[in-house]
This record gives sequence, structure tokens and C-alpha cells, in this order.
Amino acid sequence: MTLDPADKPGADGFSLDDVRREGLMASPGTEPVAHDGTGRVELAFTVEDATGAAPARRTVRVPPGVTVFDSASWNGIAIDSTCGGHGTCHKCKVRVEGSTPISRHDVRTFSREQLDDGWRLACLVQATRDLAVDVPPLTTRPKAATVGVGRQVILRPAVQKRYVELDEPNLADQRPDLARLLEAIDDLAPKPDLHALRRLPHVLRAADYKVTAVIVDESLVDVEPGDTTDQRYAIAYDLGTTTVVATLLDVALGTPVAVASMLNKQQPYGGDVITRISATMMDPETLPRLQQAASATLVELAEQVCREGGVDPKQVYEVAVAGNATMTALVLGIDPEPLGVAPFVMSTSQPPTVLAADVGLELHPRAQVFFFPALGAYVGGDIVAGMLATGMDRDKRVRLFIDVGTNCELVISDGDRILSTAAPAGPAFEGGAIKCGMRAADGAIEVIRLHAKLDPPSAEEVAQSTPPSVEEVAQQPSRDPNPVELGVIGDVEPRGLCGSGLVDAVAELVRVGLLDASGRFIPEDQAPTVAPALADRLTKIGEERVFVLHRPHPEAAPEDCVVLSQRDVRELQFAKAAISTGWTLLLEELGLEHRDVQQVLMAGSFGSYISPAAAVRIGLVPKLPVLRIVSAGNVAGEGAKMALLSVRERAGAEALLQEVTYVELSDRPDFNDRFVDQLGF
Repeated sequence: MTLDPADKPGADGFSLDDVRREGLMASPGTEPVAHDGTGRVELAFTVEDATGAAPARRTVRVPPGVTVFDSASWNGIAIDSTCGGHGTCHKCKVRVEGSTPISRHDVRTFSREQLDDGWRLACLVQATRDLAVDVPPLTTRPKAATVGVGRQVILRPAVQKRYVELDEPNLADQRPDLARLLEAIDDLAPKPDLHALRRLPHVLRAADYKVTAVIVDESLVDVEPGDTTDQRYAIAYDLGTTTVVATLLDVALGTPVAVASMLNKQQPYGGDVITRISATMMDPETLPRLQQAASATLVELAEQVCREGGVDPKQVYEVAVAGNATMTALVLGIDPEPLGVAPFVMSTSQPPTVLAADVGLELHPRAQVFFFPALGAYVGGDIVAGMLATGMDRDKRVRLFIDVGTNCELVISDGDRILSTAAPAGPAFEGGAIKCGMRAADGAIEVIRLHAKLDPPSAEEVAQSTPPSVEEVAQQPSRDPNPVELGVIGDVEPRGLCGSGLVDAVAELVRVGLLDASGRFIPEDQAPTVAPALADRLTKIGEERVFVLHRPHPEAAPEDCVVLSQRDVRELQFAKAAISTGWTLLLEELGLEHRDVQQVLMAGSFGSYISPAAAVRIGLVPKLPVLRIVSAGNVAGEGAKMALLSVRERAGAEALLQEVTYVELSDRPDFNDRFVDQLGF
């Protein structure tokens, strides 16, 4: 391979260390392969398509020593990951042709046959020579909540249209075009936008002075030929860290036209906001890449909903975005570093309204984007939108709002005061850091029912069992001879475990007695007595104890099965303890106890699919009757829609900043002790 002079050490100050970041330095479990850091290596990527289309092929050249994961990310090739390439989530699975070192993390992730076939974790493979890499299809449209609990609103959108038929000017009537138009609009007094003024002379005359004035807030933004008053559209976005949901609205009628969701294209940089913030701190060039990835996500969704709704994007006049503080900063290109380090300061709590073009959207030239205000660095605009949708400031009941994710946001109201906080739950609920974890896509186990015995269940056992949420399982008329009943997204062969399935699995294992109150699997010699029908599923992979949830065939080795490991249980314990500690402390701030809570709202995609009984059993929510626990769905998206349909509701969202008190948990001296108290089941 011929070396470019610029590739040699010292040329233009180039050093391999300059392009390294945490994910590339001494990857855990493997030693770097010796190389001198000069030249470039060539990686030929073959990216499989989930729809069955022909695979995409890309060849890239990178400095030697860069990992396969970063080589792909730098060149816009998405490889699944929730840790951003730091070697902890075990999701970035690729197949590398040729001999490649095997790390201890590879051994934990793949079977012997898979290792021999070249399967490796992309973040641990350093490209020290030319490689051919096969990339499995990425789940770009995970199962997500696209609707949620909302309220009825009085339709009063900021986007207004007025159709007018004007008298043509003559020598006796030489009024300016603008004056002629504004005098005909007797119920509004808009101020003209330059774009509208530029179009006004031509449009008036081409349309024989029969035109529609387009007004957004107090601005005349356009003049359209003919009567287009029934063509008023806006897009509401729930800009999530993992999933982004877009809803195209007909604001003239107040109804949705089309809804779409997809994975946030920032995913290769990490599955949580801290990892993405860290990426910008490690490499200044990462911020514009993250901004471009967020913009590309919004653009793709806008194109999809407009295409499905049969709407010209130029007829979309307004956009509302509900996202956490980090996602909002990244899409606006604002440095998020202060959000990731103490004392966790936002650049602003009320982002400015910008033109859609400023975030890459090709809609109406003067379409504006409204961003929800944030209460704090980790209680962002998505939570404010959720509070707006659920009326947290309007209800006199004691209500607890929980948005479960990598960062869990909590809000509680007693009718007089509203408190909020954030709890670091970690990636377990998104399938991260879980041995067989995956996102909520086809093949993910989302519902589990265990039968300790194969005898007909007693009435008490039926009453105590976790009710499944998948229709096929719920309608099962009698006991299946299989002691493990699974509800799988897409009704396909199980491939892994998503967040709701993780909660179900642990709750069921606690119920049947295979997990004790400390979260430890009981000794193997006790399992046949406690749960005879399940005892053979309690086994080991290496030295780690696991419970087999699904065997692809009866003789399958544990390494080839979908399992729940002891470490997975611990990950869930840490996540649920952080959340339950948060709402316990908020209740104490209000002088309330668990039994005083009258309603729990489980928000977000995870909250839409979790079993309320399972959440109660593991202590994720207060111990209440399950009917008090409501799956609220995508309330952030609902709040974004409300802001587009009513200017009063938008003002209400901004008013919440003055009504809600943020409670910081990290500086409480008793937090760690309270956290430990909440670890048990």
C-alpha cells in the first residue's frame, strides 16, 4: 500500500493519539496489536438491510489502530451500540473476515462456533490491516409509543389563514399591495415578513387578487394563490435519546394525519446522553456530527409523514420539538459539556424559536420550530411536554409521573405543589448492559409468564401471576405444557430480551421463588423443590448463573439460548433502586407516604408496555392497586401536539417553569443509604 506523505508520523502534526478517544484506548479485555501508526488501512463494510434489500457496500480508509466501530461511525455507517463504543454493552456485533484477536468480552458474547466464524465486538477490534466487515441490519424502527394520554384542548393554533378577494388597483385607488391585503383581514393585525413581501406583487396579480394570507403568530409569512385555508399543517416531534416520533397534524381540524418513528441517528455515539456528551468532550468534531445526525433523523421522519399523509412539505408552517436538555442542545449545535459535569448547568432553559431550515428541515421557507423549555439539565422539555399533556398542574389528586429510561425523570404533585427530579437508571430498560438485551424490536421477548409446576394453577396462583400484555398470551385458555410462556414482538423466534421483558422475567422469578429478596438466584439444589418445572432452566454459563428463557432447540447449550443472568438481575436492581429512591424522597418532601399516591403515570415507550403488576412486584412503583397505575404512552409527543393546536397550551408549558420545583438528589447526604434500602425485592 502506497503511503501518502501526510499519513507519516509528524506530517501536519498528525498523531494517532489525536484521533483516539476513550473507546480506542486499551480496550478492555484485549491488548492493542503492534503497529507504528503510519499510513492507512482499508475497511470494506457490507451492511445488511433489515427489509431484505441488497446489502450496501462501503470502503473506507482510516489510521491503523482505530477500532472497527469508530471507523464505521466516522463514516456514517451505523453499528448497533448503546455504550458509544466503550466495550460495555456488547451490542456492536460484526463478522470480520480473517484472523482477529479474541477478547474476554468476545468470549462472553459469542459461542465458540461464532468466534470461529469471525464474530467480534466492533469496538474491540483494532484495524491494523485491511479488513472485510459484515454488519448485521440495524433496527431503525423499534417498537415505540406513538400516542399517549392527553387532554381535550380548545383549537387555537398559531397558524392561521384568511382567504380574501381584493379589488384591483387603478388610478383612483393606488393603495400599496400590502395595505390592500391587510385592510381585507379585519380580525388580525399581522406584521409582514420579508418573504411574504417578496411574493406579494407577483402572487396577487397571477391569482387575479384572490389569495390566501398565511399568518403564524403575529407575522404574515406568505401569500398563496387561491383558497388554501383548508391546508394548514404542523409537525410535532418527540426527540428521544433512543427513539424519535413525528406526528403530522392538520391544525385546521386538530387531527393527526400521519405518525412515524425511528431510531435516533445519534445512536452510534452512545445509547445515553452522558455517553454522547462525553463523545463531544473527547473530540470537538463530534458535536457537528451529532447535530447532523439529529437533523437527518428529523428530516427523514418529516419526509415520511408528509409522504404518507399526501401533504406538500411546503404546507407545513410550524414544528414543535419536545426533547431532553441534551437532545435539544445537540440539535441546535450548542455545546452540551456543561450538562455533563457538576454543577450541571444548561445554556438556557428556554431555547429560542428558530427557522425550520436552521435544523435542516425543508418545509415552508418561514416555518418556525418551537422547543419546549426545560426545568433542569436532566428534567428537560420532554418532561414539561408530558406534564402539559397529563395536566399535572390541574389535578388535585396526588399523582406520580415516571418517565422510565436511561435517565428517569420523576414528577409528583399533591394539587398544590409540583416537585421534579431525575434518577440515573442506566441502560438496562433499553436493553443495554443486559446479556441478551435488545431494543423493543421483532424478536424481543416483552412478556413472560412462569409456571413453577405443571399442575393446574390454584385460584391464588392465578390471582398473583403477572398478567401478560400480549393478546395471544392473555387469551390462552388453559395451562401450556411449556412452563415458560413468552410474548414476542413480531411473533417470531425470540432473539433477546427488551426492557419490559426484563422486568417481567425478574418479577416472575421473584414470584415463583427462584430469586430471593436480595435478588440472588436460589441454590440449585433447592430449585427442584421450589419450582420443579423450571429447575432445569437454572444453570451456568462459565461461572455465571443464568436462567434459560428460550431454547432454540431442546438440546441447545446455554450459550445459544436467550437467558437472564445474575448480572442482569443486578443491573435491574440498580435501575429500579435509583427510581424508587427518587420518588420516595419526593414523597417525603411533600410529607406524604406511598399509600397516599392516587395515580401513577408510566410515560414513554417503556412505560407503555411494562406490566403494572410486575412494576409493583419489583418495587419500581409504589405498592398500589394495579388500576391506579396508568400506561401514559408518548405524553411528550402529546404535549408537542397540544402546543401546535393551541397557543394557550404553549403558554401553559412556559408557565410550568415557574410552578415546578426541581429537587437535586445527588447532593443529599442520605441518598446512598436510601438507595441501598431500595435494592431488595
